[in-house]
Amino acid sequence: MENEKEPHPSQRKDHRTDAFATKFVDKTASWQQKATKHAGGKGEKSSPPGGVDDTPIPDAPPGYTVKIIFHRAESLPMADINSLSSDPYVLAQLNVDLPPRHKQDPHMRFRTPTIRRSTNPVWNSEWIIANVPATGFKLKARIYDEDPADHDDRLGNVHVHVDSIDDNWTGIKEQKYKIKKRMGSKRAYFIRGCAAMFSKGIEMSGSLVVSVEILGRTEVGNNGGRTWTVGPCAWSRHLSPMIGRITGTKAPGNGKDGTKTEQYNFQANQFQLAGPVPPPLYHRYVEFKPFIAGMFTAKSLRGYILNRALHHQHSRVYNYDRTTVYGSFPSPSKDMSMQFLDLVDFDRGGRIFTYVVTLDGLFRFTETGKEFGIDLLSKHTMHSDVNIYIAFSGEFFIRRLKTPHKEPFDSAQETHPAQELGGGPPHADPPSDPAYYALYIDNDSGTYRPSAKLLPLLKEFMHKNFPGLKIVTLDCQADEEKMGKLKKEQRDRKKAEGKGMVYMQDDRSSLSSSDEEELDERLREYGDEEPSGTGGKKKGKLREKVKKEIQESKVGGWVHGDREREDRETREDMQAAEGGKEDGQIGHSSGELGQKDGVLGRKEDGVHGDNEKVEAR
Repeated sequence: MENEKEPHPSQRKDHRTDAFATKFVDKTASWQQKATKHAGGKGEKSSPPGGVDDTPIPDAPPGYTVKIIFHRAESLPMADINSLSSDPYVLAQLNVDLPPRHKQDPHMRFRTPTIRRSTNPVWNSEWIIANVPATGFKLKARIYDEDPADHDDRLGNVHVHVDSIDDNWTGIKEQKYKIKKRMGSKRAYFIRGCAAMFSKGIEMSGSLVVSVEILGRTEVGNNGGRTWTVGPCAWSRHLSPMIGRITGTKAPGNGKDGTKTEQYNFQANQFQLAGPVPPPLYHRYVEFKPFIAGMFTAKSLRGYILNRALHHQHSRVYNYDRTTVYGSFPSPSKDMSMQFLDLVDFDRGGRIFTYVVTLDGLFRFTETGKEFGIDLLSKHTMHSDVNIYIAFSGEFFIRRLKTPHKEPFDSAQETHPAQELGGGPPHADPPSDPAYYALYIDNDSGTYRPSAKLLPLLKEFMHKNFPGLKIVTLDCQADEEKMGKLKKEQRDRKKAEGKGMVYMQDDRSSLSSSDEEELDERLREYGDEEPSGTGGKKKGKLREKVKKEIQESKVGGWVHGDREREDRETREDMQAAEGGKEDGQIGHSSGELGQKDGVLGRKEDGVHGDNEKVEAR
């Protein structure tokens, strides 16, 4: 009938073949993409994913500059049964309610220096962070006992939660926070429990004293989408004299009477630069091999093994022990530039360094070269601690200038080590003005492949942090010929002046200690009265003999012997321990290098901070 409405067409019921059709369409699209990729001909190759990432920083209103002070800890547990004490430090992590550019971006972290043999340590270490949002923050502080011979025992955690901050927030004034024991070392708390049974003065609960204050609003314009470390500009020098002695490599040092000496040493360095890192300096690892993604994400079995291997290697190279030297500067200055030059040993030896700059401005670098044996998978991957995203990476070296007011590439400018120049190394002390030096820095990194277009930003950032130092950037592709010539001159000078701060990785692994005195004692037992002198065939054979004995005493990559810290801290205890060991065994000591199948040991990494230069003895 005309008045009747036509019925709505009924919907067709789903059929089991629909799912197959959808999959077929998706598969066809995938085939089409592959065909398009190869349509350009055999000569064209697509670049592997990775390299510079132009993802913008998420928009957010400006935040506040906050200063956190770790004052002291009280009544910590005892991780060392011999001395009934610990070697505590704090590793802190700051979490804020700001979305990262990528979820894989590393957290902001800070590490205090280590206080030796104390259960009531005093640090007074400051950490200044910019752009903390008004929504507050969560500070997680983990207290550890440093033990390079074994592994660092966690002594407990402290959590500081601040829900919101504003201009009227009064802050936190030396407030005590109870240390949570749940994640602490059971052994350390057991030792304290036993000690408490014999002494009423020992408390069973410890605390961490923390202060937090607002320094004002952060001046960042309209972009408050990320936090960064303002200061202090802390640095640390990580030394391994045992490795240097085994390999016969030396670095300049100072004797007790102030005279210049040469010591067996390998050196790794960290320098916290004042932020912020320029936002475009943002690079992801390059997937130039199929297994690379798994190595960084640790999702496959093979990737997990490689990831852990590089983490262990990073921890061993940047190992903390009682030879580690700490220091800091309130802000960039010429003194800070001179400290950087001191870490790289000025223009001595023609050294070339591998470096990484993290997203928070932590500058890590060690010497590189053919004899530099930490190329387990990638030097830059190791230096970044297998971080997916970093700011920049490459290599650098130092040149001394004859005329400080002229630019390094001036046709009339002479530089050392390319030319023989007076008034500095190798025959005289280096000039005390950073204007006499130039930092040549490049983007030669296959792991992250930093963009050459961003080298001017890197130059600006480095110049800001090292005032007075001339900065020269080199593009590893456009300046390949020039860069190759300059690096060849560096290597030629290194051959002429001898080896320097290098690290060797033997295929049978290395010794388990960085304490030079222990090997001296063993060499003296064999009749070598001057183990630190120049070599000769006899001393070389003795060194190889001792090295072989120590390596043969290893089981699973670790050395037999007493792990107690007292045996490492005084010569008398070390000699007593030697008397109770079997022949061919050497006990653990500070800065131990445990290694198995070419994989170095563990230790957590972080940023160092201290208001004064401290040398752990």
